[in-house]
Amino acid sequence: MTTLYRPELFYSDGAFLSDYGLLVGDDGRIQVAGKGLTAPPEQTVELPGKALLPGAVNVHSHTFQRLIRGKSESRRTSGKDFWSWRGTMYHAAAALSPEDVFDVARMAFLEMALAGVTTVGEFHYLHNAPDGKPYDDPTLLSRQVIEAAQSVGIRIVLLRTAYFRSGFELPNDPGQIRFFESLDAYLNTTQQLLDAYSSGSSNVRIGVAPHSIRAVPVQPFREIVNWARERQLPIHTHLSEQTAENEACVREYGRTPAALLAREQIPGPDFTAVHAIHMTGEEIGLLADSGSTICSCPTTERNLGDGIVPADVAMRRGIRFALGSDSQAQIDPWEDARQLDYHLRLQHQQRAVLDDIDGLGLAQRLFDCATVNGARSLGLPTGECTPGNDADFFTVDLNEVSLAGHSPASLLPILVFSLGRSAIRDVVTGGRVLVRNGRHALQEEIITQYQALYRRVWEEQGRA
Repeated sequence: MTTLYRPELFYSDGAFLSDYGLLVGDDGRIQVAGKGLTAPPEQTVELPGKALLPGAVNVHSHTFQRLIRGKSESRRTSGKDFWSWRGTMYHAAAALSPEDVFDVARMAFLEMALAGVTTVGEFHYLHNAPDGKPYDDPTLLSRQVIEAAQSVGIRIVLLRTAYFRSGFELPNDPGQIRFFESLDAYLNTTQQLLDAYSSGSSNVRIGVAPHSIRAVPVQPFREIVNWARERQLPIHTHLSEQTAENEACVREYGRTPAALLAREQIPGPDFTAVHAIHMTGEEIGLLADSGSTICSCPTTERNLGDGIVPADVAMRRGIRFALGSDSQAQIDPWEDARQLDYHLRLQHQQRAVLDDIDGLGLAQRLFDCATVNGARSLGLPTGECTPGNDADFFTVDLNEVSLAGHSPASLLPILVFSLGRSAIRDVVTGGRVLVRNGRHALQEEIITQYQALYRRVWEEQGRA
């Protein structure tokens, strides 16, 4: 049976339109988006006082790091930079049973759904048991994360992460023993996941993610990319997040990470560089020429002190930007969107730095980063409420305090720069309602189980 959604305002290509509806088939795809649509009352969902918009796409997530929120904000416990912060992250990674991986992933996915996220790219690198030995089923932890997404109802692209070493001329860090595996094991296990989910729900997809050039040497990196391209999978990697990794890459290969990957013909339309902060104009040009996407994670990058991505330079070269929540310091795609421009305002001491690039207004540009560009990065038919796409959308209460004073013309910039989470009322993925009037059906259960896990993990260090 088809279902017609009739909001007060409907978002389409930067504008809010009245008397528009969305007709969704029983396959979870959009059949029609248009003006004056009607359907029998039993097939119509009236949404008075609400605007309907495409769901956000969170391209880069490490769900287990939700567990360290609030536990790494002191130099006494986590040091002063990214490299020392990893000790707190490793503690959390080491503490989790397979059941715990499920519980913390559900908590992260619930928070995403409540923020209007309908799709996530999970950059997943917890593979082994806490002692570093593989599980009898090497897909176990991947499946725990996938099942958590299915429980919440969020669409997932599991970007299974390759992690082969700790870095150039470095001994393997014991904090990373749950991450390591061989190239053959990585490809075999990823193929098992492809076989398991290729004919199943469209809400589960698989991609590849060589973690970084410091964790995956160039030869296996290239083999993974070639393997993925034979199967038409999205390819994601961390790139130039820290100056130290750039320097180590130059020592090992005589080139920066971006220059090295370009030499190997790795960037392309199916390739997403995560962070891409410490890059020169020439390196940005290499990514632009390849048609790659950059995924920025502003709320994590400011939390870790990573630096400010040169989005203005990259966008002027035609590079598309997507957004991710990364370490889960904050899960709010609209905060990530606005901070992409706000960080540049602080750096340049100017306002609206990303405005009017190629004629696109700032609010729409940032909204596209959170939606349609993320869908492109993950290779999914979502991010826009158009016929043939998956019916992934959310609604906002037009009378909520953070949106007060809007008009159809001003609603998008108000939403991008001021939206409060309490304004988000309904969230739908593939035609399935995840959040209704601001609540998820499993919300209390998920939070209760997560709170017990959080306290147990940190009580071991007397830090609950």
